Amino acid sequence: MSETDQNAAVPAAGPARPNPRTLPPGFRPDPLRLGLFLAGAALAFALYTFFGTDSEAGGGSASVLAWFAAQWGYEDFANNWIMLLVSAAVVWSNRRRLAEAEVRPDWRGALVVAVSLAIHAAGWRAQLPRLSIGSVAGVFWGLAWAVWGPGVARALLFPACYALLCFLGSMLVELTMPLRLLASEIACALLQGVGIDAVRQGTVVHSSAGGGFHFNVADPCSGLRSLITMTALAAPYAYFTLKSNAKRLALFALSVPLAMLANALRIFTLGVVAEWIGMKLAMQLYHDLSGYILFALSILLLVAAGSLVDRNWRSLLCKLAPKKPSRA
Repeated sequence: MSETDQNAAVPAAGPARPNPRTLPPGFRPDPLRLGLFLAGAALAFALYTFFGTDSEAGGGSASVLAWFAAQWGYEDFANNWIMLLVSAAVVWSNRRRLAEAEVRPDWRGALVVAVSLAIHAAGWRAQLPRLSIGSVAGVFWGLAWAVWGPGVARALLFPACYALLCFLGSMLVELTMPLRLLASEIACALLQGVGIDAVRQGTVVHSSAGGGFHFNVADPCSGLRSLITMTALAAPYAYFTLKSNAKRLALFALSVPLAMLANALRIFTLGVVAEWIGMKLAMQLYHDLSGYILFALSILLLVAAGSLVDRNWRSLLCKLAPKKPSRA
């Protein structure tokens, strides 16, 4: 084949298609703005490190960030650090949107930073590290808003809120006793509904029917871990699968009662197994397996709730509504 024939055999190259996974050509962060953001972040990091807490939970460090990391040693919060990785992954997935956002400094971002630092100052003065740690996401999100503008702030809103959920997770420990009481109350109502005469005494579920059983809804069974896990899963699931912010918020809100219901169902099934098979089997083999079973059920309930929330109910109701007879 001649050189002319070879050239003719090669198809003409068309215009290059933009790759949505890459940043716009020639994109470079403004060094001045990037430097301003990094300087503000370094200053905030110093404030949280040297003006944090006197609590020994942080290993003797005054850093409120060290105190926060120490919370991961508790079983209920052991996996919370994964939420920060998810936030970082969402920021990376939005990199093109961030690159294309209009750069326009906004004083409202500085206001968010000021309010967040005021919250930290109040937490430091009162030695309430949970209050201080809750302000971290606001400081860094507000700083990005002030330096780059509202477009960047909108792109970072979900990662910031998800990080805030991670930071505030330790505050939920105050709900342990109310959750224990609620779970035992719902479980007793369900047991009575299937004909098992069960009563609640504090957080103890007791029944004298048949062979009888009694068990205490202790702290690990309060449902706090289920609540944290469900909300941690519901937020990114809603963000990536639903398009409307209203629907995302609705699904996230539904994750709270779903988590409490799943935990109450676990206690209910423990009572059923104890009544029908025996207390020993219920509190040993089934007690350990029920956590995995109810976790899988919780995921299915979350997916089902997401499907219901995402449906176009207005269109469905219009189809089901009786049609008005047409006039001749």
